[in-house]
Amino acid sequence: MKALVYHGPGQKAWEEVPNPTIQAPTDVIIQVDTTTICGSDLHILKGDVPAVTPGRILGHEAVGTITEVGDAVTTLAVGDRVIVSCIKSCGKCSFCKKGIYSHCLGDEGASGMGWVFGHLIDGTQAEYVRVPYAENSVYKVPAGVPDEHAVMLSDILPTGFEIGVLYGQVKPGDVVAVIGAGPVGSAAIMTAKLQGAARVIAIDLDDNRRAQAHKIGATHDVNPAAPDWKEQVLALTDGLGVDVAIEAVGIPATFDTCVQIVRPGGNIANVGVHGAPVELPIQNLWIHNINISMGLVNTNTLAMLLNLVTEKKLPVDQLVTHRFTLDQMMDAYDTFSRAAETKAIKVAITRD
Repeated sequence: MKALVYHGPGQKAWEEVPNPTIQAPTDVIIQVDTTTICGSDLHILKGDVPAVTPGRILGHEAVGTITEVGDAVTTLAVGDRVIVSCIKSCGKCSFCKKGIYSHCLGDEGASGMGWVFGHLIDGTQAEYVRVPYAENSVYKVPAGVPDEHAVMLSDILPTGFEIGVLYGQVKPGDVVAVIGAGPVGSAAIMTAKLQGAARVIAIDLDDNRRAQAHKIGATHDVNPAAPDWKEQVLALTDGLGVDVAIEAVGIPATFDTCVQIVRPGGNIANVGVHGAPVELPIQNLWIHNINISMGLVNTNTLAMLLNLVTEKKLPVDQLVTHRFTLDQMMDAYDTFSRAAETKAIKVAITRD
């Protein structure tokens, strides 16, 4: 089969590799029908994730059709159309029983690490993928839900909702600022209303992304390059700052933006994947009763979000901006990596 293979920082290739096979009785093999590219994949290619070794097939998001099941799999069958969760779940360990799948103790990939696809085991940017602990790690797609919508549930929708909105403790009536209106920031913007946010401010340098944010739930937008950007944000509150600041980029400057605009007693939810340290002015923050949260998605809300997508309660149809076939994988990466020029939010990559 063909797959997108990592060959070290800055190096990747769409090349021929062996087909995956069943390795454990709880595995399934899935024909990848639709996959996509995540900002985490770009971090890997920059060398920010040294656990990813040369030879690894990248990708952790997919919708596909089961072609083979392990002997222990009873609730799934060949022909089932499923969403692959980006996080493994053995379903039996202490973390999985608490819904903290991101730290699943199952030994697939590494015990204690839930993100394995395209990280510690081969991923989904391929014609086929092996899924471990399948009965706990895939979700059947209801009829009528397009692949392009379903694949958003592999990672970005649960990530934005869980690590941004829920960890940020968004409450009814809150003013929420999302710094970075890319794919995960967009997911946070569209799901903040599920917790009753009154105002959602999209903060991004890109004019296109700020405009797009209004289509999915933003009530206001601010360009952080403006000399009075902070004053614009404060004017949308009572002057004291936002209740929740969600960082969705993963660089020091955007984390600092959160620090500058959060109100006393407020919450900073870090969602972005950071490849370098950030400065934490704790000498100023401690007296303001600021809560700071961060984490890796658990996908324990995936089933609930899937229900909302099925009923068209979330505008996921606005997320895919570019479409490719699997044999155009390198072009898809080029487009996604130049999002400021191409105006890409999320790319859909499908079988021919």
